[in-house]
Amino acid sequence: MKIIPDSILIGFLGLGGSEIIMLLLIFLITPLILFLITLQNTFTEISSENRQMPPGQVWLLLIPLFGLIWQFIVVNRLADSLKAEFTKRNIRIEEDRPGSTIGIAYCILNCCSIIPYLGPLAGLAGLICWIIYWTKINGYKKELKQTFNPYIN
Repeated sequence: MKIIPDSILIGFLGLGGSEIIMLLLIFLITPLILFLITLQNTFTEISSENRQMPPGQVWLLLIPLFGLIWQFIVVNRLADSLKAEFTKRNIRIEEDRPGSTIGIAYCILNCCSIIPYLGPLAGLAGLICWIIYWTKINGYKKELKQTFNPYIN
């Protein structure tokens, strides 16, 4: 007897293939949207003179294929923006370019996730780096919110 994958999906919790795909999309897209909101809000906390890009441009990461390149640009511009803002506010930071090391690692691993055979391992490592990067950037955003900045626009 041959087991058909569709019959497994239909039998799983009474859901059909389209419902499972919708659930997967929701669970994949929701964290991505929350991540982009974190990036946008972090750029917003940085004074306009120190911002290397407008906050709304983080949403360009949603464009397929273009987003693979744009992620490197966002990570680097955010790191430079954070460095300038922390310097301006006289806030001591551990990294020379805040978040850039783990951010670039997540970008590289994300790109490597499309390589056959290596992809799943790179994708898993990229997911871990992405979560660490997101947490780190969120921490920087909170630190900026806690310090007074009379120049924020």
